[in-house]
Amino acid sequence: MRSFFYVLTAMAVIGLAFWAYHENYETQAALDDTEQLQQSIGQARARLAVLKAEWAYLNRPDRLRELADLNYESLGLLPLAPEQFGKADQVAYPAHDSDLLVTTPVDVSSMEQSQ
Repeated sequence: MRSFFYVLTAMAVIGLAFWAYHENYETQAALDDTEQLQQSIGQARARLAVLKAEWAYLNRPDRLRELADLNYESLGLLPLAPEQFGKADQVAYPAHDSDLLVTTPVDVSSMEQSQ
């Protein structure tokens, strides 16, 4: 009976060792995947920084002004001036539809409270 427990204990130890070995390799693979993801995120952020710098370079006001001057014939673009902006009271709002007007209003503010 004692030898049965020895064999059973040895099998349990072997099984646990195999499980730990397997988990170790799965953990190493997950760490490698994580490192590759971190590297690709870093590369994407570097590309994004380059694209932002290029966008800022291409949208310089002097460059846009030159492009507007070069393409004036086809586009008719003019520089912005303060006179081109209006005031809020100059905005023409659409007329009210008679279907949306309230014809029978309900006064809820004068309701009495029970005392």
